[in-house]
Amino acid sequence: MSTYQRKSPPSSESTADSRNGAGTVTDRLVEANARYAEGFTDPGMDARPVLNVAVVACMDARIDLHEALGLELGDCHTIRNAGGVVTDDIIRSLTISQRALGTKTVVLIHHTGCGMLNLTEDFRHELELEVGQRPSWAVEAFQDLDQDVRQSMQRVRTSPFLLHRDDVRGFVFDVKTGLLREIDPEIPRER
Repeated sequence: MSTYQRKSPPSSESTADSRNGAGTVTDRLVEANARYAEGFTDPGMDARPVLNVAVVACMDARIDLHEALGLELGDCHTIRNAGGVVTDDIIRSLTISQRALGTKTVVLIHHTGCGMLNLTEDFRHELELEVGQRPSWAVEAFQDLDQDVRQSMQRVRTSPFLLHRDDVRGFVFDVKTGLLREIDPEIPRER
């Protein structure tokens, strides 16, 4: 089993510099990009993913989707948001992915320990009180990972905008073990 290791851990000096205003996290990212670009060569790829798959997942920083799924650059479209929930914007991205760029398969990935399990729609009300304007978007918080994966699968399978709605599978990624657990799209009946 492979474990995640940071490629180049931030030095305490650079962290201290960021806190003291000598540089920001964004400055560090731009510097890293300059080093990356020095050795960059155009891979000659098309925007169409090689595996014709779009992966929708949570934005959680603990999940390295390419590593976890054995993917290489150019294999898939990766669409991420808080919770990996299928929202109107996810449908928008999937529609472009399918209709303009040829994807046919959709993989949905939620994960254990998700922050969306601790939020409620009251979050919107709290924001409204703080800033004086109610957000136009729903929080899409959930209490049951499996059920939310089922709901996300259903949203993909019923969207009239998507060409390919049959090859849709949903999973929960365990952040402690790195394993995926597939979710049955049907709610299991109690015996």
